[in-house]
Amino acid sequence: MLKAIIADDEAHCSKTLKEMLKRYCPEVNVLASCANGIEALQAIQQYDPDLVFLDVEMPKMNGFEMLEQLGAVNFHLIFVTSYDAYALKAIRFSAIDYLLKPLDRVELEAAVQKVVKRMQTPLPEQLRIILEKMQNPAAASTKIALPTMEGLQMISVESIISCEADDNYTTLTLKNNKKIVVSCTLKVIEELLEEHPFIRVHRSFLVNLDEVEKYVKGDGGYLVMSDGAHIFISRNKKDELLKRLISGKE
Repeated sequence: MLKAIIADDEAHCSKTLKEMLKRYCPEVNVLASCANGIEALQAIQQYDPDLVFLDVEMPKMNGFEMLEQLGAVNFHLIFVTSYDAYALKAIRFSAIDYLLKPLDRVELEAAVQKVVKRMQTPLPEQLRIILEKMQNPAAASTKIALPTMEGLQMISVESIISCEADDNYTTLTLKNNKKIVVSCTLKVIEELLEEHPFIRVHRSFLVNLDEVEKYVKGDGGYLVMSDGAHIFISRNKKDELLKRLISGKE
């Protein structure tokens, strides 16, 4: 049985989540519902929970501020939030689970099952990524957390040369002749890296424009990357690629 705490200032949302957990996730036992980060801190100290459902926006102290106060996090964490572009981007960069309001039963069950199977609390680097992103939303993140078969991999964005699609997986080619297979699609990677100088040049390839050594003309042409790899370009991507190369990759 997982001991859980809900931290959400919207009483009806807390009630709905508690009822859904009781009905669909009987392995979760909710010990307390908190209306703000201060109450959540007190409840965490009192109950030592296994799992905390944490709302992002709360009065007095929001979810991210609460995490800063905690320092070390020794419980599983699932964010619960309404749509917020900055918050969602920060959460996605960290690879911490989240649920969007209004809550969906299937997504809730999946998130809880991940906790049950993985039994791994957030890594300090994950929390560092998310807090840095929230403190300076306009700044490009320097690292992203990506799931692999072994666990989570913290990857420096500037170390990525190219990304190649492989069904529901993506192979990242990094500097120093390293390759990593991550458990997410190329589309997800593309969305995470949209604020960096990356571009989709083919349905199967995303490249770091800072690592392009040469563009070779042709039907679509191809790129020579810093690791010597040749990556062919789709004809419908050629104009956009050349425009970004000429304009300084922005």
